[in-house]
Amino acid sequence: MSSHPAALRSGYAFAAGTVMIWSGFVLLSRMAGKSSLNGNDLVALRFATAAAILFPFWVCKWRVPLLDARLLALALAGGLGYTLLAYWSFHFAPAAHGAVLLSGVLPFFVAGVAWALHGEPLRPQIRHALVPIAAGVACLALHSLKGLGESWPGDLMLLAASLLWAVYTVLVRRWGFSPVETTMGVTLLSAALFLPVYVFLLPKGIGHAPMSAIITQAFYQGVIVAIVAMVLYMQALSRLGPLRLGTAMATVPAIAGTGATLILGEPFSLWLIAGLVLTSIGAWLGTR
Repeated sequence: MSSHPAALRSGYAFAAGTVMIWSGFVLLSRMAGKSSLNGNDLVALRFATAAAILFPFWVCKWRVPLLDARLLALALAGGLGYTLLAYWSFHFAPAAHGAVLLSGVLPFFVAGVAWALHGEPLRPQIRHALVPIAAGVACLALHSLKGLGESWPGDLMLLAASLLWAVYTVLVRRWGFSPVETTMGVTLLSAALFLPVYVFLLPKGIGHAPMSAIITQAFYQGVIVAIVAMVLYMQALSRLGPLRLGTAMATVPAIAGTGATLILGEPFSLWLIAGLVLTSIGAWLGTR
């Protein structure tokens, strides 16, 4: 993690790009969750598309050692584990739930995992930031976490996915992989592990989906999220560290929640506005 002002500014710029892509990820995944595409289809589209793009670069230029236990652990946590839980969750839970439970609680999971794995303390700046973030997440929960009798399986999946991403974030930082190594290794290993199982064993809905939906999801999930957002996230992580980056990502719920209201027609309330303001204040405090 750098403390140089130029590095911090570029880190926050990378984080802002990641926030926008993750917000779109929540909305597109929810749209797919209401279609014939199931979670297995989305994971397959994500990693098949990304691997098809990255494999030639691995062959010709960046021969990242794939037989590495640490990269395998990252692929299982932040690759397959996270994506399977996140995509399947949207068959049960609306987009606003995903925004709150995937990214809203992420700063707290990151802080807990960083402390548990290598005793990283919370600096006063981060502690001060977590207070309005917690209040903002509570407001967003009041806005969106309704009908838990029907959505609770998806909500539990979202919490588990957020925890896995926190573990992934802390381990990437701890093990010192570069953005290229992480993106290449996690994508290719996830594809190699999942695609044969998907083809021969798992239930599929892709045969009933319109081609336009398949192309849209393949491009956004496989190119924008799996490659572009991953590189942006890793660049931000190398400059900001996991705790600062976690507080910056707390703005995803409010942005995605607003998008869910405007694009998907999900309910609007003053709690959503309060959550947007409070999480933005927390992110600002954490990135000063």
